[in-house]
Amino acid sequence: METTARDIAQRLGGEIAGDPDVRITAPARIEFGRPGNICFFANAKYERYVYSSKASAILVNRDFVPAQPVSATLIKVDDAYQAIAELLTYFQSLKKAGKKGGLLNRIFGRHRIGCGTRIGKGTWLGDYVTIGSGCRIGKDCTIHPNVSIADNVTVGDNTVLYSGVRVYSDCVIGNGCILHANCVIGSDGFGFAPQDDGNYKKIPQTGNVVIEDDVEIGACTTVDRATMGSTILHTGVKLDNLCQIAHNVEVGAHTVMAAESGAAGSAKIGEHCVFGGKTMVVGHISVADHTTLAADSVITKTIRKSGQTLMGYPAMDADKYKKAYIKFRQGAEEEG
Repeated sequence: METTARDIAQRLGGEIAGDPDVRITAPARIEFGRPGNICFFANAKYERYVYSSKASAILVNRDFVPAQPVSATLIKVDDAYQAIAELLTYFQSLKKAGKKGGLLNRIFGRHRIGCGTRIGKGTWLGDYVTIGSGCRIGKDCTIHPNVSIADNVTVGDNTVLYSGVRVYSDCVIGNGCILHANCVIGSDGFGFAPQDDGNYKKIPQTGNVVIEDDVEIGACTTVDRATMGSTILHTGVKLDNLCQIAHNVEVGAHTVMAAESGAAGSAKIGEHCVFGGKTMVVGHISVADHTTLAADSVITKTIRKSGQTLMGYPAMDADKYKKAYIKFRQGAEEEG
């Protein structure tokens, strides 16, 4: 897997200062750059590494003017931080190209594919993949070893399922999605009816999970199927590792949730929300678009006003929470 600074600059719409033909084999963090690496510089506190790095090329903002000599080739773009995402996508595509061939499907090793299942052109299956009956797997997908897909599942084009992913029956996954190792899609929602004798009777979970395009789900995250209808992750949602999305939850487009966050049953989360780590939304409430939730906070009631930053348990306006916390600490110190 090798490219050049010239090719990268063309793809990113950048200009080159230095050798355009320098060979690039992998991206790296700027503090660990070595020959063959391309790094990026977008934060002023890392500027010293621009001058000391052994990397072959460095992605920088177009207005960057070096204060000292730089040995690496510079690729200047409008926004280095945004461009790095496109750069890494390009390197990822080079890796995937090594798994593609000229055959209709590259299917290796021991695997089982059920009756009536269709697999699109260019899709690669690793060892010990199991796909049930009546499934539709799109074009140019990468399905890593030990993935299990149950009956009547739909997977869109260019989607990646990493090892250990489990997709239960009737679920729908869109185009360009990434599901990391051991995440589970479509397990039963937590539904049990209390009985007169103190026991709990399981409520059948008859719905499914619908994941729209360009969704990424972290390792060991679970998205439960709906009791009835669908649990829905809309376009562009990003879930970190170890998150829990309960039955009948709806997460709006381009909302992101950091690790160990969760949403209880039938919660509806708006679009473009940002949730820090270990956050929670209780069940049967709605959260407005563009809500930001600080780490370790819990939303316990419907949030109707969009664009707020919330903090605490129960979550409230972040500025008010900070003032209340100062008074809380002052009171504790006075008593101490």
